[in-house]
Amino acid sequence: MAQPKKKTSKSKRDKRKATWKRKAAVQAQKALSLGKSVLTGRSSFVYPTPEEDEDEE
Repeated sequence: MAQPKKKTSKSKRDKRKATWKRKAAVQAQKALSLGKSVLTGRSSFVYPTPEEDEDEE
């Protein structure tokens, strides 16, 4: 018969949640920084957008 799994401790659960939230906060900060730099025109990199060439028919 299958045995039940051990309960995850509160500290391990909290540590995982804190890591997840920290990664999310870093990504949010990077996105905000990129958005601000694009608005001010100081950005050296912006994700490429597909160019539409109307000359080729």
